[in-house]
Amino acid sequence: MIGALPLWALLAVFALAGAVVVAASIKATALADIIADRTRLGEALAGGLILGGATSLSGIVVSVDAAWQGDASFAFANAVGGIAAQTLFLAAADLLHREANLEHAAAEPANLFQAIMLLILLSLALCAVAGPDLAYLGVHPASIVLFLAYIAGVRLSAAVRDDPMWRPVQTSATRTDEPEDADEAAKSALRPAIVFVALVLAMGAAGWVIAQVGGTFIARFGLKSSLVGSLVTAVVTSLPELVTTLVAVRRGALQLAVGGIIGGNTFDTLFLVFSDAAYREGSLYHAVGAGDLYWLGTGMLMTAILLAGLILRQRAGPARIGIESVLLVAVYAMASIYELFG
Repeated sequence: MIGALPLWALLAVFALAGAVVVAASIKATALADIIADRTRLGEALAGGLILGGATSLSGIVVSVDAAWQGDASFAFANAVGGIAAQTLFLAAADLLHREANLEHAAAEPANLFQAIMLLILLSLALCAVAGPDLAYLGVHPASIVLFLAYIAGVRLSAAVRDDPMWRPVQTSATRTDEPEDADEAAKSALRPAIVFVALVLAMGAAGWVIAQVGGTFIARFGLKSSLVGSLVTAVVTSLPELVTTLVAVRRGALQLAVGGIIGGNTFDTLFLVFSDAAYREGSLYHAVGAGDLYWLGTGMLMTAILLAGLILRQRAGPARIGIESVLLVAVYAMASIYELFG
């Protein structure tokens, strides 16, 4: 039904679905912070597990639906393009946090470990593309390994958060992760959790609508699947990460902001697992093109730059943002130009 709509109606539906995703994510950010305090999970881990997974749901729906329809490039580009876009959002958050470089102020060992895990998971996807063309019951063995590696990474991230062997140097600009109200932390997390789940379902439904509109753009106007996936649907379904990151920074929940991006990106690698299972024509990894691989490399490069910034902890750079933020903008801009004109 969506595919038969005229262009103006398609754009209106697309904008409405994006607005639902953004509005739900704003409320979800506040609830994730409350849940983190009441469960004592911690902002960095809550950002990676609760907020990161929830705001990624619409993107999962887009990639899985595209894979089910047989468009491997759309599914793959939406996943890895979203990782690149979400990493870019930290540069915007860095601009918003004027007191010091965001990566300096949000020092947290769990975020360092999750960034490393993200590089490992993306490397597994790259190895799957370059390796033998295998598929058992339509699923590449690398997808199983990637899923198991993600589960192990979550467990290890919790261990790093609870009993870190490394601690950041505390400076006047470092913001520590502490519940803001002891009485608030003693309350039950059940009610905010129920509302949070309802918001997640709304974001998932909006993701399905976005997938249908994106597929229509590809079919009707002859656009490249990698272009629509990496620069249209990936960006729109990543808007919750932008909103939640900026809202978290304004709330002073800096570890939640950085952890939400890195943890969300780590969760987004599972898009490839689910999409590989949904793609019924063989291995998803061997059905993608050079443009999709370029975005995979861009995501890895931007993650490495972010990790370097988290370790360097520069106090301030050009225009009071870290040099890693400047580099993230430059890398993403070059990748976008390549996709548009390459």
